[in-house]
Amino acid sequence: MAGGQGTRLGFAHPKGMYDIGLQSSKSLFRVQAERIRKLQELATKQFPGKNGIITWYIMTSEHTMLPTRTYFKENNFFGLQEENIHMFEQGSLPCFDFNGKILLDQKHRIAKAPDGNGGLYRALRDSGKLEDMKFRNIKYLHAHSVDNILIKVADPIFIGYCALQKADCAAKVVEKSHPNEAVGVVCMVDGKYQVVEYSEITQKTAEMRNIDGRLTFSAGNICNHYFSAEFLNKIGSTYEKALKLHVAKKKIPFVDNAGKRITPDKVNGIKIEKFVFDVFEFSDKFLTVEVARDVEFSALKNADSAGKDCASTARKDIYNLHRKYIENAGGKIEGHVEEIEISPLLSYAGEGLEDIVKGNIYSCPIHLTSS
Repeated sequence: MAGGQGTRLGFAHPKGMYDIGLQSSKSLFRVQAERIRKLQELATKQFPGKNGIITWYIMTSEHTMLPTRTYFKENNFFGLQEENIHMFEQGSLPCFDFNGKILLDQKHRIAKAPDGNGGLYRALRDSGKLEDMKFRNIKYLHAHSVDNILIKVADPIFIGYCALQKADCAAKVVEKSHPNEAVGVVCMVDGKYQVVEYSEITQKTAEMRNIDGRLTFSAGNICNHYFSAEFLNKIGSTYEKALKLHVAKKKIPFVDNAGKRITPDKVNGIKIEKFVFDVFEFSDKFLTVEVARDVEFSALKNADSAGKDCASTARKDIYNLHRKYIENAGGKIEGHVEEIEISPLLSYAGEGLEDIVKGNIYSCPIHLTSS
């Protein structure tokens, strides 16, 4: 799901093109592409005689489609085959003022915004990607947002577990760090699984704890999901039209009554969104899988000035994880964690490093590559 622009990052391009400042200067898209390449290689080694191919479906928005396509072409699709990368565009919905009137973006064009990550289902259906999945005999899919630098793209353990359990859909979650962390929680409401946003939970409920001291509502949603292709088809044909619409109050540029385009400095209107997790309630079998935050989740949302969920924290999380990979493989690192980067083409998730690093002593900066 890569429809977002890097506005909050101060970046005038699709967020997937953002470079968080690694030694390699790799963008989010490149890191994820190389993880796919490595996973294909591992699959082919595991099953000799079979060619492991992962199809990458990338949902863009109206504003990110062209620059994303151009970026991939200019970079030769990061070593992947073009025919296995499919981009499609999510829909958009009108923007309103607080009186319910539709805003104008230009004198003869209404203001629209992407319809949220829940626009995935309609976009897959209307773009023909569900039919493409049938043609390719794809049975299981992993869906995630582009802005998690630690994402295990097409995670074979997660997908395999969900497939063996015959799940319709599933969500990876992390334990909330504190009651007021700004993440939704996966929980059961009136007998149905759903995600309740942090803004919708009372303080008293958020602070509830079990006997062992853990938060009662601890399953933090990180936009990291599994779907069976069969379930996606069921959503597209039956349940998509029943998805809830959510209100997001935003600063929305508009044309005023005098025909002048205004860029507001405070919230002035409403964008309507659908959420990807609102399909959980339609599943017959839903799973949650709790994962370690420091291994699988580091979001990139803000400029560095925010001090959290930014490029600096993403780099730090990559460095810490890659230090663990080296140490677990028998290598030693002197000094503090500074710059430690392991190319995804060398290791997908820490595997295969022992022969390279065991017994070695490293000092930062460290950059392990496949060549």
